[in-house]
Amino acid sequence: MPQGLVTTARIWFPGGMSDETETPEVVHTPDSHRYVLEVGGRMVGFTEYTDRGNQRVFLHTIIDEAEGGKGYGSTLIAGTLAQVRDAGLHAVAICPFVDAYVKKHHEFDDIIDPVSIELRASL
Repeated sequence: MPQGLVTTARIWFPGGMSDETETPEVVHTPDSHRYVLEVGGRMVGFTEYTDRGNQRVFLHTIIDEAEGGKGYGSTLIAGTLAQVRDAGLHAVAICPFVDAYVKKHHEFDDIIDPVSIELRASL
């Protein structure tokens, strides 16, 4: 388990995972500025962020190539955004994967802020 564990969320989407007994868990590791997706105790992906005030800015998302096509990317981002909402923060999607996810999943519209020119220039 990564150091700096603060919050976790267990999320399972029917049809997305091949083994219902291995519940995906989104683990926030603030020391590394990541949300990590673990399945069966092993990391299958992560999304990295930086904070700007009350905005959590998502920069990059990686899913293990061997785990592609299983819905893990969507599971990671859904769990991550749920934790961002619970923390009272807003999200900014610089990462193309996070951006594509929020454009298709409007349940997070209330916490999504647009990418400003100033923010992009500060990164």
